[in-house]
Amino acid sequence: MKKLLLVLTLVAITSLGLSAQSFSGMDKSPLDVSYLPDRYAHDQEGELKAKIYYSRPQKKDRDLFGSKIKFGKVWRLGANEACELVVYKDLKIAGKTVKPGTYSVFAIPNEKEWTIIINKDTDYWGAYSYKESNDVVRASASVKSSDSVIEALSIQFDDKGNGSANMHIGWDKTIVSLPIGY
Repeated sequence: MKKLLLVLTLVAITSLGLSAQSFSGMDKSPLDVSYLPDRYAHDQEGELKAKIYYSRPQKKDRDLFGSKIKFGKVWRLGANEACELVVYKDLKIAGKTVKPGTYSVFAIPNEKEWTIIINKDTDYWGAYSYKESNDVVRASASVKSSDSVIEALSIQFDDKGNGSANMHIGWDKTIVSLPIGY
């Protein structure tokens, strides 16, 4: 009888642990990816040079640049984990070669110009652990105003097809363009 009671108790405890599993809800800033060249453009062919992973926060009627996202401060360029750039072929950014590998991408937004940072540290949340000493490249990127509001942060490559491209970052009424060579 004692053995039966012990076995039943163990089965009950084990089954409680199994049924208590729960999963987190949907991420509020979904992950997206952009390719160089654009894998989804029908007229683009060629070897993959790079791709960038980032989370897409929404504007949601908030004041963003200069308010929620401070001018002159390092920003993770998106939401959640730091944005990651995977380089497959040598890229030229601001006259420096970025070798194949995985990097984090940060930005220092300002009104008229942003600094885009390629950093060798990866796999961490936000910009809390950012170390300037691990920067591979810091590049100036031009800023222009969009005619309409871009609700979700978007990053796209614009491949010129002649060994040059631009990485465009758009959100709210701001579009930032970074020239890239390959």
